[in-house]
Amino acid sequence: MTIDVVSEVRAMVVRIPAGHVAAYGEIGRALGIGPRQVGRAVGLLDDGVPWWRVVHADGAPATCHGGAARALLEAEGVPFRGNRVDMAKVGAK
Repeated sequence: MTIDVVSEVRAMVVRIPAGHVAAYGEIGRALGIGPRQVGRAVGLLDDGVPWWRVVHADGAPATCHGGAARALLEAEGVPFRGNRVDMAKVGAK
């Protein structure tokens, strides 16, 4: 994983507004990389970057950073349907 990829992912993630999410694949398409590369980069982001706003395409929250994503998303008012984010309501803007 190059530092440039992590920096590019970081730049995309910080633009996701509170209360919204983006899928790994969405970020990957915007950067011309695969969703798994995005996932690896997200796992390297520090807690000052809202990494929890990046979810799987089906709305499943990230499992990196000790599995804290769901609680952080809920604290921002992100709605869930079962164990997944309701993507129709809070996709990235």
